Amino acid sequence: MTLSHPYKFIDLFAGIGGFRLALDSLGCHCVFSSEWNKFSQQTYDANFHEVPHGDITQIEASDIPDHDILVGGFPCQPFSIAGVTKHNALGNKHGFEHPTQGTLFLML
Repeated sequence: MTLSHPYKFIDLFAGIGGFRLALDSLGCHCVFSSEWNKFSQQTYDANFHEVPHGDITQIEASDIPDHDILVGGFPCQPFSIAGVTKHNALGNKHGFEHPTQGTLFLML
């Protein structure tokens, strides 16, 4: 299936590009991506021949191009069983109380 209009999208918390792969297959066009993890950035580059911008909290909204669709794979570590177990073992807060990962979606 392809779309009659090539929707533009941005790919936040991009990881290795799973959401992008799906939207690309529908004929959408990625105009911006952001991912802070260097290994994920390397894989994303290998998959799509571009390195995502870094930490979304350090990017000005005015630097993000106009888009029709925003996709984002928000960090799940503070909510997942494995992540909560790790945070508990380290004495860190988890879930919505995690100081950075638990609230990133509130930025949007």
